[in-house]
Amino acid sequence: MIAGGAGVASAEPVRGPDVSSWQHPGGVSIDWFAVRGAGQTFAMVKATEGLSYVNPYFVQDSLQMRIAGLARGAYHYADPSLPPEPQAAFYATVVLGINGPGDMPPVLDLEDSKGLPPHQLIDWTHRYLNTVRALTGRQPIIYTYPNFWRTAMADTREFTQYPLWIADYNGRDAPGPLPGGWAHWSFWQYTSSGRLPGVTGNVDLNVYSGAQGDFAAYANMWPPFFGS
Repeated sequence: MIAGGAGVASAEPVRGPDVSSWQHPGGVSIDWFAVRGAGQTFAMVKATEGLSYVNPYFVQDSLQMRIAGLARGAYHYADPSLPPEPQAAFYATVVLGINGPGDMPPVLDLEDSKGLPPHQLIDWTHRYLNTVRALTGRQPIIYTYPNFWRTAMADTREFTQYPLWIADYNGRDAPGPLPGGWAHWSFWQYTSSGRLPGVTGNVDLNVYSGAQGDFAAYANMWPPFFGS
């Protein structure tokens, strides 16, 4: 069993995949009912990147996640070569409907500095997160890799107020030492080569630590939306 974050207990881990257009080879659909039947509780889907890219399967996946009863999240792949505020507005506009029952907070996927030095990337990240929070009314989640944060972000501790979604494929039962002064992780992407019924090919798999409290409350899973 995969453990919770430091100081966080989780008797039955809450699990879910994250997907993008890569999980639709040749245009094949994801069977979200099969995903839910395989014991997954949530799913994250790529929504946007930069200032112009919208995942062509975003609407399809996000609607079908809801129908299947999965809590859903949506992430923006950061392009720090472009200004942060318009990217935040672009993301918030595209995912406008994902801010109600059964929906997780917005996610910033930060894994490419586009050549910005750490002090500029840190400023970029603050500006993006502040704008998304103002537009959605929710505290965003940061997705990143330990080595990226320690190098591109100079291991800054300025973002510990944000929930951390850490990607660490170490083959163990928990992530390694966390970067950036985070005391615990909220989501852990523990493999990029998972397999799930309903998904063609490899898929990223994740687990929730319990760090943000009861998952149903965190994801706005209010009855009667999920029924129980």
